[in-house]
Amino acid sequence: MPPVKRTRASSQRSYDPARVRQALIGQVEAVAAAAHELTDEQCARPSGLPGWDVHRLLVHIGLQIDAVPRFLAGPEARATSPAVDLPTWARGTARGAAELDRETREEAGRFPGPGGGAARIDEAVAQLEPVLESAVRGDLLIPHGLGPMRMLDFTVTRLVELVVHSDDLARATGVPVTLDRQALAATVRVLADTLAVKAPGASVEVRVPPFAVVQCVEGPRHTRGTPPNVVETDPLTWLRLATGRVGWEQARTAAAVSASGERADLSGLLPLLG
Repeated sequence: MPPVKRTRASSQRSYDPARVRQALIGQVEAVAAAAHELTDEQCARPSGLPGWDVHRLLVHIGLQIDAVPRFLAGPEARATSPAVDLPTWARGTARGAAELDRETREEAGRFPGPGGGAARIDEAVAQLEPVLESAVRGDLLIPHGLGPMRMLDFTVTRLVELVVHSDDLARATGVPVTLDRQALAATVRVLADTLAVKAPGASVEVRVPPFAVVQCVEGPRHTRGTPPNVVETDPLTWLRLATGRVGWEQARTAAAVSASGERADLSGLLPLLG
């Protein structure tokens, strides 16, 4: 993904449509390939998400993929209010959690058996392929549950969903799932920008090399040299922290995150999704 590029005075980062499209293709292909490698026993394992086995996780992934063609087939939204940005989407994901759980369970019943999850993903991929160009339209507004949203930004949210759940799938089954570099970069940046919006300020610098650096948390602002409060971690640990898959103290104990300075404790701000 390109370096930091912000629009207006907001925290909204711009994303290149061609790169988003390529990232979507790459991550969809990776998770679809992994789904077809799973054994019956692996599909029956707990996914790590409450109440879902791996079969239901796969079905949910299929739903996240074909959300793109479903929105494109629907009506265009009117620009009656500012478009929902990506941090707002991230912080509002919990609102639809119950409905997503219901929909996932119903779809899992429609695609039963260990191979049903892979079949559901295949169906979603078939629906996505004809609309890939429209999926990254920055001029199209869709009627999202949180308000009107640019289609391009919604497609970026699919990258977040796919990367997070690809990691869930790999950890639950032991089957490696490739994380497309551009998709992972977009996910890291969306989550970092969400933190900056949730805790505005400039007293703490959060670094997730090589993809993101943001400042957050109210307090004294540094102007030069090394900031007094710095948090640094790797991309995978960051997405797990931001989505609640790993706790702050757990990551600190495992030396997966470093935090220096009296304000460099993000435990009260995490997770970010929801």
